Amino acid sequence: MLDRTDPRYLLTPDDPAAAYAGSAKPLFDPLTPDAIAQAAEEMGVKKAKATVAKQFGLAVLGGAFVALGAMFATIAIAGADHMLPYGVMRLLMGAAFTMGLMMVVVAGAQLFTSDALMVMAWASGRLTTQRMLKVWTIVWLGNLVGSLGTAALVFLGGQYGAGHGEVGASALYLASSKASLMPMKAFFLGVLCNVLVCLATWLSLAARSVTDKILAMFFPVAAFVAAGFEHCVANMYFIPYGLMVKWFAPASFWAEPAAAAKAGLDIPVQQFLLNLGVVTLGNWVGGALLVAGAYWWLFRRGGMTPKAA
Repeated sequence: MLDRTDPRYLLTPDDPAAAYAGSAKPLFDPLTPDAIAQAAEEMGVKKAKATVAKQFGLAVLGGAFVALGAMFATIAIAGADHMLPYGVMRLLMGAAFTMGLMMVVVAGAQLFTSDALMVMAWASGRLTTQRMLKVWTIVWLGNLVGSLGTAALVFLGGQYGAGHGEVGASALYLASSKASLMPMKAFFLGVLCNVLVCLATWLSLAARSVTDKILAMFFPVAAFVAAGFEHCVANMYFIPYGLMVKWFAPASFWAEPAAAAKAGLDIPVQQFLLNLGVVTLGNWVGGALLVAGAYWWLFRRGGMTPKAA
């Protein structure tokens, strides 16, 4: 049996694994569900105590990382229409998109969607409603800035013309299909999406290495994309990028057969703005109520409630 002074037992003060500080389990063992719940609560308190500048900066990075994942997903399915079975094409898209969430968790960033888990700290009395809503607002806006900025950079790089216009054609298709969703459908797809996104974050908290985190997140994230669920931050890239291609792409792009075939697709801006709000609400319900709320009730209800930050 290892001595308690062995380095494998040592934890840094900010490590979410501090829940194991008094345990005899070595550091490479995953957290148990009750310890994950405590780690998620601590993470929410720590995020809320950060400065506004740090919250916004991490949120801009979060939007940019998700946008890069969305860009990769768009490339992954370029030219695949009618060439691959639908399920295989969506699986490829989901696998590519996971890159964005991996960068958020491993490199360090904040997303409105995964920050829904802050409800656990609020429910335990460690965050005020005002503080929690303030963080969500700052992070949502930062995500929007990061996503739009990345969409503009990708567009200015002319990446939509790759593959004889196939990448741009895929971008137009994705933007049109997402912007045209009926609000009720968009809401429930948003709920389902953030159940999986927050579960991916939840699983990553149990991890002991970068490899563990990546494997834990891969399947839930790939699943939500493959299933066609709606993520508000991803839509901050997909639809604006499609609009940039539709409005500003040169004639040489539209001369390509792949682009010409998608030229008639409508990307309704008003519907997009409505759906962005509806998907945001759905994401909140899925993450805050169905994941954070459920796990708080199961593991943290009746626990200590220190003074709210």
